[in-house]
Amino acid sequence: MRPSSEKLGVLVINFGEPDEPVLEKVEPFLERIFLQNAGLEPNESVRERARQLAADRAPGLIEEYREIGGSPLNNQAEEQAEALERVLATRGWDVRVYPAYQFTAPTIEERIVEARSEGVETLVAVPVYPLCGQSTTVAALDEVVRTLAKDEESPRFVGVSGWHDHPAYVRLRVDNIRSFVASRGLDLTDPDTLLYFSVHGTPVKYLEAGNRYDRYVDEHCRTVAAELGTNRYGVGFQNHTNRHIVWTQPDNEERIRNASEGTLVVVPISFMHEQSETLAELDIEMRRFVEGLGKTFHRVPVPHDAPAFADLLADLVEELAAGPESGRLSLAACRCAPHDGIWCTNGARDLPPSPFLPASA
Repeated sequence: MRPSSEKLGVLVINFGEPDEPVLEKVEPFLERIFLQNAGLEPNESVRERARQLAADRAPGLIEEYREIGGSPLNNQAEEQAEALERVLATRGWDVRVYPAYQFTAPTIEERIVEARSEGVETLVAVPVYPLCGQSTTVAALDEVVRTLAKDEESPRFVGVSGWHDHPAYVRLRVDNIRSFVASRGLDLTDPDTLLYFSVHGTPVKYLEAGNRYDRYVDEHCRTVAAELGTNRYGVGFQNHTNRHIVWTQPDNEERIRNASEGTLVVVPISFMHEQSETLAELDIEMRRFVEGLGKTFHRVPVPHDAPAFADLLADLVEELAAGPESGRLSLAACRCAPHDGIWCTNGARDLPPSPFLPASA
């Protein structure tokens, strides 16, 4: 497509993790996370409870960060932003890409202020979460909308929420898994080898309120497995049990303990960066658990630096920047983040019931 003459700003949003495993950075980071989700426990003093949860969790998380040598998430996110800017520039766009984080600096609000000061006329928000969840994609886009509403002189805004079933993204994941399996001499059709998708868990309350994260998980894992030539695969969730609320099921430990296969090929399907949830929770904790059962553990790396990913993000940005009036927009209005100007690949599609929840949920 022919680039617009407008100055384009792209807000590439990620979760963010502290750049040092020290209490003065980790505890405020955790407190911000717990404050965002405070509505899950409406009968408690919100800020006091968030501080207490952060204080309880911080020592363990600091130890995880130290064990993995620090989180690479923010560095990888910045590299993704730089790659996206390069691709868009080669396509003729006058563009600046701003990496922003939900829970560390630079924040979403800080980056929007910067974009305004640099004369951005169209701002495209792209949360880098493959599967649209309430506390990740939706919360990030909500914050963008709230921040822009504070100033009448805000740029034109469009955003994308869900894109897990984009054909180019499915190919990226499939090619990455296939390459890893070949490099290890593994065979996904071997009855003793299980393709296992490990997914970041989410509170069931979000799903009951209408978020379709669990259905996206089901669809995406089924699609990727089918493209790899197998209908035999496992799905489990990395749930965080420091809150007494109901999370998606099954937990990884339960699902793996009940698996008959002796070899697991683990895919962190809900992540586009290596971070504590992959390097600590999977490579250390899950590996220890799996090998303790006498099974063999293989973990597929996240394809965070694949050139095809930058191309995919650039395609999404171009389509969004053109807008529905161009007649080129194949996306639909988002159901999970129902704000004007937010589009996704899922909004026009009905999905079957979740296999991870009771029928009454």
